[in-house]
Amino acid sequence: MSGRFYPGARAELTAAVAGLLAAARADVGSSPTAPCRAVIAPHAGYVYSGPTAAAVFARVALPALTVILAPNHTGMSRAPGGASLWEEGAFGTPLGDVPVDAGVAAALRAASPLVGVDHEAHRAEHAIEVLLPFLQVLRPDARIVPLVLAWDAWEPGGARELGEALARVVSAAHEPVLLVASSDLNHYEPAAVTEQKDARALEAVTALDGAELLARCRRERISMCGRAPAATVIAAARALGATRADVVDYRHSGWVSPKGTDASQVVGYGGVVIP
Repeated sequence: MSGRFYPGARAELTAAVAGLLAAARADVGSSPTAPCRAVIAPHAGYVYSGPTAAAVFARVALPALTVILAPNHTGMSRAPGGASLWEEGAFGTPLGDVPVDAGVAAALRAASPLVGVDHEAHRAEHAIEVLLPFLQVLRPDARIVPLVLAWDAWEPGGARELGEALARVVSAAHEPVLLVASSDLNHYEPAAVTEQKDARALEAVTALDGAELLARCRRERISMCGRAPAATVIAAARALGATRADVVDYRHSGWVSPKGTDASQVVGYGGVVIP
């Protein structure tokens, strides 16, 4: 997605991410970064969702190891349990390679039968890649465990089970781990509708209620693409002792469309930090 979702040249990409983070830090002021259990960050083109992603990562004391959960936009899924893992090697951006932590990936496979090696689900998927430059700028030593989810169930065999397995893996890790859900919010409806639907989705997120988030998205037709990753990291964060989630930024694509006038089909973006 280099050159489409974000700049394709190393220097330009570094400057873009650094600029987004600097603007986000200016909003935060003197507040120090803090360790977090999990975050939710969007994955659209940087002109649209970059400020929201930056608002998340500017607040977090980023550890070296991040588990990133993303939705399956392509429909390609060969993992029997629907949680597609890239288990070793590295993901590349113009800033270089981000290695996959093979040991933690193996631990996650052992912890949950939902997780299976499935490279095809990742090959054309952008929702992990778009977030990596933020990790690379903030942590040049960043390592990841990447998962793409093909379902949006709570249980059985869904977000609750995978989230609890993630919590066990994180608890057993010998270092801090950040869980990241890659998700945009409602898609391609008028701004007023999207704002209302996004508020409803974010209400469930801030309540740390993954089951209600998934049910609300179905019931109220909220087309939040990363609802399963979000519900999964909520389940994991709760199992790890989280008691709150904070929305640190909200916007939609209509705010940055040419002349700011295109409010007929917008996409929402929310940034959430779960301490």
